Amino acid sequence: MKSSATPATLQYLGCALVLTALATLAGCASMGPTLTAATPEELGSQELQLGVRTLGPNGRFEVLPSSVVATRLVARLDDQPMSVLALSGGGATGAFAAGALAGMSRAGVRAEPSVVTGVSAGALVAPFAFLGPSWDAKMSAIYTDGVTRGVLQPRLLGAVFGSSVYSGAPLRRLIDRYADDQLIAAVAAQANRGRLLLVATTDFATGEPVIWDLGSVALYGGPEAKQLFRTILLASASVPGMLPPVKISFPTGSGLREETHVDGGVTVPFFIAPALDDLPSSRPDSRLVRVRVVIDGRLRDFPHAANANALSIFSRSISAGLSRMTRTALESSLYASQRRGIALEYAAIPADYPLHGAFNFDPQEQRALFQYAARCAETGRLWNGAPQGTVMAAVDPAVGSSGAVCPADDQFIGRFAALGK
Repeated sequence: MKSSATPATLQYLGCALVLTALATLAGCASMGPTLTAATPEELGSQELQLGVRTLGPNGRFEVLPSSVVATRLVARLDDQPMSVLALSGGGATGAFAAGALAGMSRAGVRAEPSVVTGVSAGALVAPFAFLGPSWDAKMSAIYTDGVTRGVLQPRLLGAVFGSSVYSGAPLRRLIDRYADDQLIAAVAAQANRGRLLLVATTDFATGEPVIWDLGSVALYGGPEAKQLFRTILLASASVPGMLPPVKISFPTGSGLREETHVDGGVTVPFFIAPALDDLPSSRPDSRLVRVRVVIDGRLRDFPHAANANALSIFSRSISAGLSRMTRTALESSLYASQRRGIALEYAAIPADYPLHGAFNFDPQEQRALFQYAARCAETGRLWNGAPQGTVMAAVDPAVGSSGAVCPADDQFIGRFAALGK
């Protein structure tokens, strides 16, 4: 039978179907499982100051204020120099931090930080940064051997009937592969020396960041601690909507507690712990404190059009929000460090580096970013913000193989170093 529908009628029917589909999707938004929520008592007891969750020998966590963490750190380090290395979030651009670490190792200028902190992609690099150059080969393989290929595995209707667009299984397998017994034992050995490995997640119920002392988890040991160590890393890197929220179970004085956590970068782009105000001020009669921040992303972006697909638009939106939030956090940190007389240096990806999205895990893109950061670190052109009392020598700008200048030679990135002076 010949259809009598006109083009206008078909267009109308098409629009009606689209609207019906959208209405159906909106109705299905409540079909996912209910996530753990905070009780009124828990909300009422939330501390305003961010503390560090440390696992004690009794198998129970206690939340230590930043001031207490700083006091204990000073006592454990005795007269040793104190330094903090903070690694930011960034998705696929975690290759930048890994390359920077490898480049400093090759140049023989990689110092051992007293504290390593990590958020999201930075949390995955943090254990390797904590353990030092002897672990560079394993860290480098993740970003140069195509290991991250397939880390984003679509769940088809997962965004409608589940909690995320992509499955969390590939990332969990990647973490399980590298956070093995050997790595956790090595972290425990370093934590026993008084050094700190801290990772941030976001508590989904409260919407607040949570800092976990992974060194204390490694020190506790055993299969349950290993699982907890891995789960915290997974939660810190699980971008909400992209990857499923992660349930973290741990014992408390009143029994087993279960919380739902997502990417730490939702609430903090990077963090310095202990807080700058609690670190010893750098005076002639006290030790020099150095803080370094590696930003796995840009501080600004050149205007460009995004492709008309969900992932491209989401990635562009996330990039814009993160760069703005990161600039604000960096400005605040620079002012605080200047006030305390603490040397703060930082590195970020220049705007002219050809990034193709925070979720582009293409092996060639990962390898190129890793090698770019390594070259800039090897040539001494990674850091902005000279330590207090030093003068930077004038050199010709260094250019990576990508054609982008190194972070130390990017004018926009360098402007932040003058803040607070």
